[in-house]
Amino acid sequence: MPNLTLSKKQSEEVLKALKARFEKNMNRHQGLEWAKVQARLEANAEKLWSLSEMERTGGEPDVVGHDKKTGEYIFCDCSAESPKDRRSLCYDREALDSRKENKPKDNAIDMAAAMGVELLTEEQYRELQKLGNFDAKTSSWVKTPSNIRKLGGALFCDRRFNTVFLYHNGAESYYAARGFRGSLRV
Repeated sequence: MPNLTLSKKQSEEVLKALKARFEKNMNRHQGLEWAKVQARLEANAEKLWSLSEMERTGGEPDVVGHDKKTGEYIFCDCSAESPKDRRSLCYDREALDSRKENKPKDNAIDMAAAMGVELLTEEQYRELQKLGNFDAKTSSWVKTPSNIRKLGGALFCDRRFNTVFLYHNGAESYYAARGFRGSLRV
C-alpha cells in the first residue's frame, strides 16, 4: 500500500492549488466557504492525499457540491479534458486480463481505487457538464451497470455539439483520448 499521507509541505501545496481553483470557479460551488472546506480537508489526511493524486494526474479537482445531510463536500475532476495521466486505460481488471496483446498500462477501476476515488456515474457526469464544457475532445469511462458489464461492455461519455453523449464499447478497449474522471466525498 502506498503512503496515504502527505508531508506538511505537500499538504500546503495541494491546499494552495485547491483554494486557488475554488476561488477562481465560484460558479461550481455557490454559497460555500473555502474555510469550511479546508477544515474538513485538514481533518481527513487520506482524503487530502486522494485529492493530491487527482491533481498529480491532471484532474484539477474542485468542489462541485455539498451534502447537507452528512456535511461532506463533493470534489470532482474539473479538467477541461479527461485527466491527462489517466488515459489509455481499459475499463477494469477483468478487461485488462482478457487482452492477449497490446495491453494498456492499467485499468480505470483499479486506478481509481488506488487513488481512493470513485468513477463518476452517468448522472454525476451529466451534473458536472452543467458546470462547464468538459470532454470536448476526449471521453471518460463512467460506472457501468453490472448487467452491461457481465456481457462484456462498458460505458463512457463525452460532450460534442453542446450535448452530452453516452456510448458503449468493449470493456477491454482503450484509446489515447479516453480516461476517467473521479469523485471524492470529504
